[in-house]
Amino acid sequence: MSEAKKKVPRNAKTESHPETPRSALSAVGKLFGWLLGLGLAAVFSVLLLVALALAMAYPNLPDISGLTDYRPKLPMRILSQEGQLLGEFGEERRNYLTIKEIPKVMKDAVLAIEDARFYQHSGVDYLGVIRAGLANVGESRSQGASTITMQVARNFYLSTEKTLTRKIYEILLALKIENALSKDQILEIYMNQIFLGHRSYGFAAASEVYFGKPLRSISVAEAAMLAGLPKAPSAYNPINNPRRANIRQQYIIERMLDNGFITPEQRDIAKAEVLRYRQVSESPSHAEFVAEAARQLIFSQYGDEAYTRGLNVYLTLRADEQNAAYRALRRGIMDFERRQVYRGPEAYVDLPAAPKDLDARVAEALADHPANDELLAAVVLEADPRKVVAALQSGETLTLSGEGLKPATSGLSDKGNPKTRIRRGAVIRVIKSTRAGKEDWTITQLPEVEGAFVSMDPRNGQIRALVGGFDYAKNKFNHVTQAWRQPGSSFKPFIYSAALEKGFTPSTVVNDAPLFFNASSTGSQPWEPKNYDGTFEGPMPMRRALAKSKNMVSIRVLNSIGVHYAQDWLTRFGFEAEKHPAYLTMALGAGSVTPMQMAQGYAVFANGGYRVTPQLIAKMTDNKGRVLYEAAQTQAGEESRVIEARNAFMMSSLLQEVTRSGTAAKAQAQLKRPDLYGKTGTTNDSMDAWFAGYQQEVVAVVWIGYDQPRKLGDRETGGGLSLPVWIEYMNFALRNVPVSEPSAPEGIVRINNEWYYDEYSGKDGVRELSQDETSMPQAASPDEKKSIMDLFKR
Repeated sequence: MSEAKKKVPRNAKTESHPETPRSALSAVGKLFGWLLGLGLAAVFSVLLLVALALAMAYPNLPDISGLTDYRPKLPMRILSQEGQLLGEFGEERRNYLTIKEIPKVMKDAVLAIEDARFYQHSGVDYLGVIRAGLANVGESRSQGASTITMQVARNFYLSTEKTLTRKIYEILLALKIENALSKDQILEIYMNQIFLGHRSYGFAAASEVYFGKPLRSISVAEAAMLAGLPKAPSAYNPINNPRRANIRQQYIIERMLDNGFITPEQRDIAKAEVLRYRQVSESPSHAEFVAEAARQLIFSQYGDEAYTRGLNVYLTLRADEQNAAYRALRRGIMDFERRQVYRGPEAYVDLPAAPKDLDARVAEALADHPANDELLAAVVLEADPRKVVAALQSGETLTLSGEGLKPATSGLSDKGNPKTRIRRGAVIRVIKSTRAGKEDWTITQLPEVEGAFVSMDPRNGQIRALVGGFDYAKNKFNHVTQAWRQPGSSFKPFIYSAALEKGFTPSTVVNDAPLFFNASSTGSQPWEPKNYDGTFEGPMPMRRALAKSKNMVSIRVLNSIGVHYAQDWLTRFGFEAEKHPAYLTMALGAGSVTPMQMAQGYAVFANGGYRVTPQLIAKMTDNKGRVLYEAAQTQAGEESRVIEARNAFMMSSLLQEVTRSGTAAKAQAQLKRPDLYGKTGTTNDSMDAWFAGYQQEVVAVVWIGYDQPRKLGDRETGGGLSLPVWIEYMNFALRNVPVSEPSAPEGIVRINNEWYYDEYSGKDGVRELSQDETSMPQAASPDEKKSIMDLFKR
């Protein structure tokens, strides 16, 4: 046998192993099978553990009845007669809208950025959750992670911590919610509940807060801006962070296009639109005082629930008329302020020398001096007697000169007080004014004087406008309802009204001659009352005496009819007897009244003798629009009559003379209508300036004075200060009201162009006061006399 064919022993070594690959593959296969089995077991174990965890967690999920019976915290909203928002009270600003009331563009914007597949998935976007988990994304609201349903679950029931446990609960709650509510119900809750910054909850409230408009009126660009807020209201707030908010808005517009919600043309228009934002603190109708008055009324009935039940409180006033009253009062006060001595800058700040640091320092300094409506704060950059350069919070630089510097002449003088000097770094107030048809800036100052305005419909007592002070942010004291002030001569008509019942007539002659009360009659010191102008005109009819506001005549009339009788008569008009001591000073308005009381009192003359109760709230509804309260639409009836119709008519005739030829003659002259009635009032030492007047459809009262009573000025009067405010308001309120004068009622006759009661048209009436009482009533006790003198000194 040849060597080539010799057998090789089995245990002999060889260089080739044909069986080796097959064995290796078998071993790998066994290993893979083992690993696969181990993996499957692990997955099964994990799934089993997850299922067990879910089974244990599901029964412990919170009850979602708060969603199935969703009752959001809705603020109390104060609205004008026509539905304009005047004020809102509650921790959460929210205006609940049903899903059908939410515009499609707003829903599309939200779905585009938050959950484009909302109507396709079952509450959880599993792929998005896995992707977010694998990427270890820390922000749970990333696109594709938390669905809208999951956000609802989190916002209502879970904390904001980012843990696996919370995510599991979020998923389970989302499934539970989807099982209990329809897709539209879930979206409706989300769009009304989500926090969007500046105390606004829900997109309807956010639209009003940021854009000052209802949600139904927003554009694609505005909807995209609002849709960017849920991610982080503080970071994407268009007022606080406009650049960042704009970037996100542009991205959302693109998402809306990608999802087919808008066309390319709509995308281009939306991206180019310049958004205009409402200042969050803005009150378009300037109704802070009246809104607060309404809040107090509702709170007294509902308590804390008033701020969460979503009450809509409709007032009797119209927003445009309220705004006219606000503007008129502010203008009147600022006109007075221009006549006052300049009190100096509000503060001084150190300004950096480097121009690049100047803008930031100005902005920082003015943050402590916010704008007071049209009165803007500015930091002076340079100043001399002929020119002042100042910077506004907006960054605008103003140059003031000429007439614009006149109100602050003393502050620019080289010889002026250093403490009131206008220099670099001074914080001053400026106001835009119109001179010779051209707008320009003028230096001014925040007024110290206060004011009040109230108007009502004398036929039913409905409040038409109420302004409780110059600025609610500065002083929340409501001078219309809370300020007890001396009415001065504006109170004389009520004394004259009482005199008519005692036989006096408009033609009764009373002597306008000096009066003197000696110390023995006053029990203290002599008192010698004066007329405002210091002159005496001798005997004159009562009509002229009231028109000219003659104090000596009023004192003599009151002394003749008796102070106790007059005190009782005042209560018919709603005045409190104890606020008007039964002394002769009552004739000069030395008692205490509120502007609201004066409006109520003058309304009796305006409506023909009926006392009406001021009414502010017209209607109240819940958040669903169901009427909870509605004031009766009734006119004053005989059951509320407090004086005869002929007394009211006679007083209107006398008060018409005041506005025609007396201290308020500017009223008829400027408004060019005869159906105006009223009386000026200036108290002793000009501490209070009043005008109270009416037309048959509206009675209005204006008061101006200092909170801590002090002189307004030797030449300041009710006719000069308060009457112009009344005229400006009436010019607006009566713009579409035809002239209407009352007709003479029964029991009155006209003789020689003068009106008389029937029974006093002959010899029975008081023709003149022949006996001149010049001493105090003898019935006054020493204590009474001392009190009288205390009043005289006021």
